[in-house]
Amino acid sequence: MKWKITDGLTDYDEALSFMEKRVAAIAAGDADECIWLLEHPPLYTAGTSAKASDLTDPDRFPVYEAKRGGEYTYHGPGQRVAYVMLDLNKRGKDVRRFVKQLEEWVIASLAEFNVTGEIRDGRVGVWVRRDDKPLTPTGQPAEDKVAAIGLRLRKWVSFHGISINVEPDLEHFSGIVPCGISEHGVTSLVDLGLPVTTADVDIALQKTFARVFEPIAPIP
Repeated sequence: MKWKITDGLTDYDEALSFMEKRVAAIAAGDADECIWLLEHPPLYTAGTSAKASDLTDPDRFPVYEAKRGGEYTYHGPGQRVAYVMLDLNKRGKDVRRFVKQLEEWVIASLAEFNVTGEIRDGRVGVWVRRDDKPLTPTGQPAEDKVAAIGLRLRKWVSFHGISINVEPDLEHFSGIVPCGISEHGVTSLVDLGLPVTTADVDIALQKTFARVFEPIAPIP
């Protein structure tokens, strides 16, 4: 498997083009699996379940039809995106298990920084409790989203993937209803008080990947 790490900001159309070609090559048996770590300029993406009403500021940043699962998501500087191009033909054709593995991967990576990430039924992504915030109107602890997950499969090869908020401008999320969820907030590792960089997150993602995903043989 190949790890591809890109510094600076990567145009979204460029990323889509690369994923399309790589996924086709993996499906044809002509290329190894690939995980691409990058950052985008500020933009919004619409998944296949996105509602027009959840794009509250349509003129703020470019909006792209991502054709992945899910609703509206923000990408921008300070957010580490991991595009995951893995061959589920060789990893078991089980979408639910694969999504769970992605969640476990994010949670294990956050744990490298002593952050406890959790999943919630009915809420996509990875969440953290905010004991420093007031309780919700129902008396429950406040929770913020720290990572998003959105996938697409073609011929059982995945693309799109995950994003972890390291130090993005959290105000930029106000132009959408992130993932269709309005009753909870969005946070980042730096917002949680951690002096973490995207390079630190890259190391954590690479370190924890093998704990969750079994290796497969490379292309000869």
